[in-house]
Amino acid sequence: MTIKIQTATINDILTIDAQIPEFDGRNTPDKVEARLHGKNALILSASEGGQLVGFKVGYELSKSTFYSWIGGVIPTLRQQGIADQLRIYQENWAYQQGYRFIQVKTMNRYPAMLQFLISRGYQVVGYENSDTLTEGKIVFQKALSEAHNELNQN
Repeated sequence: MTIKIQTATINDILTIDAQIPEFDGRNTPDKVEARLHGKNALILSASEGGQLVGFKVGYELSKSTFYSWIGGVIPTLRQQGIADQLRIYQENWAYQQGYRFIQVKTMNRYPAMLQFLISRGYQVVGYENSDTLTEGKIVFQKALSEAHNELNQN
């Protein structure tokens, strides 16, 4: 399988988003545009054989921190390394832009994402309470110097 990672449009990522059951169609063009408005942002898509199969969107949280906001891979192609390729591209881009850290949040109800982040060197730096334990958000952060070192070793 040959995956192509490239910059994308909001419409591209929403095409993929609609195929990801965890998102329940909650992301709309207006929501994404409002979140990214006026921010240094990166919108990525992954495609295989011309078909969009994954995406990752992030934006500047502060001068030193890039926030990996949302992303996903269509269910039939998970566990194929696509999310990792998107992550590596985003981390490398953020490092080249001068960010020192990358931050991401995920919910307790997504154990696969928790394991993915921990196994890729992200560390827990906070927790945002919610009405239920499964909706609580765990905040992870990774030093981009570590990400850059990882890229140079591969």
